[in-house]
Amino acid sequence: MEQHPGFVAAVEEAQKGAAEGGVPIGAALVSKDGKILGRGHNMRAQNGSAILHAEMSALENSGRLPAWAYEGATMYTTLSPCDMCTGACLLYKVNRVIIGENKNFMGGEDYLRARGKEVIVLDNEECKHLMEKFVKEKPELWNEDISI
Repeated sequence: MEQHPGFVAAVEEAQKGAAEGGVPIGAALVSKDGKILGRGHNMRAQNGSAILHAEMSALENSGRLPAWAYEGATMYTTLSPCDMCTGACLLYKVNRVIIGENKNFMGGEDYLRARGKEVIVLDNEECKHLMEKFVKEKPELWNEDISI
């Protein structure tokens, strides 16, 4: 699963966010037939945005698609999704959420499961390292982000 193009894209996006000085979280939305619909990274710091978390960015970059295009999709994300991103996954009928890691932040995984969604945590070392490094180097930015 860590070699799936959707997860590879999410990690690439997290690395891109880190290189831009932002929060290193990436995501990719993949249709039920395996096509990457959109990918993105957290851009709260870069854009001064209140809502451009990685999952929201991936949805935004998917463009305006008909509702059926999202049904059965998988959201690949490098970090456990927050409440807002969890809600977006539910709203767009994402069927499965594949998470790189949840040690640095535990989001709405239980809520997704309670709503019948498949949740898989990969416990990926690269994802953990990216976040640990970021939290250590920019604690003020991380604390600002998680206090929402």
